[in-house]
Amino acid sequence: MKLNREKELFVKAVLKELEEDNLAIFAGAGLSVGAGFVDWRGMLRPIADELELDISKVNDLVSLAQYHCNENGNNRSKINDIILNEFSRNVEITSTHSVLSALPISTYWTTNYDKLIESALEKRGKCVDVKHTNEHLTLTKRGRDTVLYKMHGDVDFPSDAILTKDDYEQYHLKMEQYLSALKGDLISKTFVFIGFSFTDPNLDYILSRVRISYEKNQRQHFCFIRVENKNDYENEADFEYHSRRQELFINDLKRFGIKAIKIKEYFEITDLLREVESRYKRKTVFISGAAYEYGQFSKQDALFFLHKLSAGLIESGFRIVSGFGLGVGSSIISGALEKIYMHGGKYSPEQLILRPFPYDETTGVDLKKYYTQYRTDMISHAGVAIFLFGNKLSRTDDVVLSDGMREEFEICIQQGIPVILVGATGYMAKTLLDEYLSEQELPEGFVALLNKLDGTNNLSEMEELLFHTIKNACEMERLSYA
Repeated sequence: MKLNREKELFVKAVLKELEEDNLAIFAGAGLSVGAGFVDWRGMLRPIADELELDISKVNDLVSLAQYHCNENGNNRSKINDIILNEFSRNVEITSTHSVLSALPISTYWTTNYDKLIESALEKRGKCVDVKHTNEHLTLTKRGRDTVLYKMHGDVDFPSDAILTKDDYEQYHLKMEQYLSALKGDLISKTFVFIGFSFTDPNLDYILSRVRISYEKNQRQHFCFIRVENKNDYENEADFEYHSRRQELFINDLKRFGIKAIKIKEYFEITDLLREVESRYKRKTVFISGAAYEYGQFSKQDALFFLHKLSAGLIESGFRIVSGFGLGVGSSIISGALEKIYMHGGKYSPEQLILRPFPYDETTGVDLKKYYTQYRTDMISHAGVAIFLFGNKLSRTDDVVLSDGMREEFEICIQQGIPVILVGATGYMAKTLLDEYLSEQELPEGFVALLNKLDGTNNLSEMEELLFHTIKNACEMERLSYA
């Protein structure tokens, strides 16, 4: 993906913060609109109609909600009913939600009432600690991967949702703990604001106080701004007026340490996040292998090679994903852990992702039918894949090729992951290499990666070539195949 300088710097900055677990997402209504939910203006249209007001001419929507409560004796039952019905509908998560959920982001903030963020994260198998009351702040969900702060409430509790002027005026008293938590995150983390208009009084309150306290030392945050389009206006004068106002707004955001990334269309947000995901995954290597025997290599030499390979990947800053394959898994784990612990490092689940396969069909269920989904999920973490050896012992005690490795190879092709087949290790790795080198329509870069490591039985030379090939694969653009 070709990026201009501004977007390239954004991707690099986000990657750095992501790898250090310093990235946070702040989601506004615009993120949910793509799934089919209404924005604030759409939600309050029936309220405006009831008050005999033109919603298109109303700028202060918070006051509009308050007017309705005033006219109904401070009764907000209709507003609660709108929130419940509008945001409890079953809708599909958007591609932006999906990409975000794939990244190791541990902190989310949102003013949205819907459940799209937690649904996307849970679909990825992540444990989400959702907080929308003061009591939630004192509790920690065991095994959580992500904390989601719903600072304006949840659709299941519409009477507690923050919407009217009364709600906002009392927020700093009733929900002071949330403002303190948000202030702390704005000070210590880099935020990416998505679908947010910066008209929320609560956020403005916090941003102002962070700016006053840390004016010279604010963290850099980012947001996306769709630049004004001439086609949206009836005449040149209107376009120029709104363009000028937008530029002034973008410059004002700099006071709060927020850099606006300009886009022409909203789909560019998803594309940029996909680029972040792609580059992040390039530093994650999936190792596919199984070995009952080791062909031309002695068992001792082969295991030492696997140990060094794993340790070298960790030392070079890569992450490893492995299914703990027969005859290779233990050496991969020991090499990685040795490099992490013996050199003063600290183990992180992101460094070594292990997905051992269940082999005993004790429940009477054929586990093989679940393996495809299991493998697909495991491989989805990686940006490059290595295939080694590939044999197992059959039920009749014959050494046969590993059919699971073939399936993993096909999944990698489907996901567009560059593949390195180490043909010198023989068995399924060599079989796949021979099969796919005979194909005439493979992309040139893909063939080069396949072909590079065949024909050597020197383990030291193979290790050197393998690391060189991995680095080349990580520098390639993400590939896609039909």
